[in-house]
Amino acid sequence: MKYYQTTRDVTTHFFFDDITQGTYVIEYDLPVNNKGSFSNGVSTLQSMYAPEFSGNTAGMRVTVE
Repeated sequence: MKYYQTTRDVTTHFFFDDITQGTYVIEYDLPVNNKGSFSNGVSTLQSMYAPEFSGNTAGMRVTVE
């Protein structure tokens, strides 16, 4: 599966040419420079050409020791 990734200050966008129906896990490395407890917020997936097709995740807490 080919994709294009862009990362900005507070967002990371992934663009896929073609994605078939199913369940996917998207993982990528992030550098850590501070200890503490953080919230990752909500992740959203939306079709660029048919925005009525979308999904999202619940937020969660991440603890760095």
